Amino acid sequence: MNSKVRIKDIAEKSGVSVGTVDRILHNRPNVSKTAREKVEKVLKEINYQPNVYASALAYNKSYLFHVLIPKHESEAYWEEIEEGVKEACVVRRDFHIDVKILYYERFDTSTFAEAFNQILADETNGVVMVPSEMEVTSSFAEILHQRNIPFILLDSYLPDLKPLSFFGQDSFSSGCFAAKMLMLIAHDQKEIMLMKQMKNGKVASRQQDNREVGFRHFMKDHYPSVKIVELDLPLDRSKEEYGTILDDFFKTHPLVHHCITMCSKAHIVGDYLLRNNKRDVQIMGYDMVGKNAKCLREGSISFLIAQHAFMQGYNCVDTLFMAIVLKQKVAPVNYMPIELLSKENVDFYRRRQL
Repeated sequence: MNSKVRIKDIAEKSGVSVGTVDRILHNRPNVSKTAREKVEKVLKEINYQPNVYASALAYNKSYLFHVLIPKHESEAYWEEIEEGVKEACVVRRDFHIDVKILYYERFDTSTFAEAFNQILADETNGVVMVPSEMEVTSSFAEILHQRNIPFILLDSYLPDLKPLSFFGQDSFSSGCFAAKMLMLIAHDQKEIMLMKQMKNGKVASRQQDNREVGFRHFMKDHYPSVKIVELDLPLDRSKEEYGTILDDFFKTHPLVHHCITMCSKAHIVGDYLLRNNKRDVQIMGYDMVGKNAKCLREGSISFLIAQHAFMQGYNCVDTLFMAIVLKQKVAPVNYMPIELLSKENVDFYRRRQL
């Protein structure tokens, strides 16, 4: 369509009023079937493409989005998520987008509920959230549906909650991939350590559970004789406490030379190995955060699986923008790439791909 074609031109070609064309273009009610058919015929003939950006800018409305993620330490995976969220706000600043980031304790559903109630009190236009326990997350998702507030799931995909969209890895496939890559260098091993960080018998996310399912599925199919020895490292302990636990583990399991974890904390073991000069042991883990990258470069981490945390944060907010501000359809499932990093290519990894 020629950019100079006006609503008035469409009305004249259709034989209807300007007001009728305006209602049809904005999908408003009170339009007869005959009038709609006339206008839609003209729109098709002229290949009408609405300038959604100009319309949104002209509307001059403000939007408030909320992002609900776990509390985290500096240089964690979640910090990259936040950086992506903030960048999306900068890119879309002309559309009066504001984003509030709220936090909850991973193993405390009451903090999730408290943060969620704050979101509702703020009269949010859209939400990005990392799921907590299924029961509490499901109950809040239902409230969002009742209030017609779109929400995006990050990190863990729960299709039964019917989110607007999801961003994260295919966790099962990621776990299979991790096992396959690990066994390229550990194919002759008899034992492998699987490091976990748990509380009350649970890991921090469904994503980690699904990765482990994929990992064990691959190992059972291809390396059934390899023993997988679990080690639970408690949360938020000192280097000295972790060192004592790891000392005991490696004394008890002298055959273990390769380890894996499904979380971003491979550096706990990697740092221990460097401090104790254990050059015959390596660990594999997830996420290109600073502490992991250091261990990767120095040789105590063999591989890292990256998942573009920055882009996940950016794309979540931008997807809310596309759906809510521009009224466009968005993809319901967005799996992030499963990328393998080693010390040879880590310095070329691009977190931002805008």
